[in-house]
Amino acid sequence: MLQPLRIGLFGGAFDPPHDAHLALARAAIDQLALDRLHVLPTGDAWHKSRPLSPGADRLAMCRLAFADLPRVRVDDRELRRDGATYTIDTLAELHAEEPAAQLFLVIGADQAAAFHRWRRAADILRLATVLIAVRADPSGASAIFDPNNPLPGMAVDAARVQALRLPAMPHSATAVRGLVAAGQPVGHLVPAPVAGYIATHHLYQSPA
Repeated sequence: MLQPLRIGLFGGAFDPPHDAHLALARAAIDQLALDRLHVLPTGDAWHKSRPLSPGADRLAMCRLAFADLPRVRVDDRELRRDGATYTIDTLAELHAEEPAAQLFLVIGADQAAAFHRWRRAADILRLATVLIAVRADPSGASAIFDPNNPLPGMAVDAARVQALRLPAMPHSATAVRGLVAAGQPVGHLVPAPVAGYIATHHLYQSPA
């Protein structure tokens, strides 16, 4: 009897994608034995306070960043969707496409704290197991993850939420944009093809 596919979803602005994004993708694939991980650049992000770079640029950078990572599929469906982008819509689409698959949603610890405000949060938990990315802190200790209260503000089955353990990597897209705006190199934070794309297309030239 064939085992159901194990499919992960990893969404974000990816403005730009950086090395910590790749580390997270590898960890999700390895720790959860995923058959496939969809990397989903967000479209109209209702929760972002700043304008995002054009979707075409973010999609192109994702394709460059994740090109050599097996089992990753860069998925542009949220960029093609009109209006605001909601995770529940993407999950529902993937469930319709792969009704027998086990779905896993990868989010960050900051997203977990606000998860109770997400559109149809309870339905997300019915469709997918949520993986909360927990980075070790620079001292080597693990960041706090309370299995009895993994999504503050929601009463959830703890089996539907798991910690995804990550190494300490103080990377952020904000830092990358700031360095580029200051004329500093970013090759130590992003894959070389992404650094080349940023330079060629003159992205992030104004202050982040």
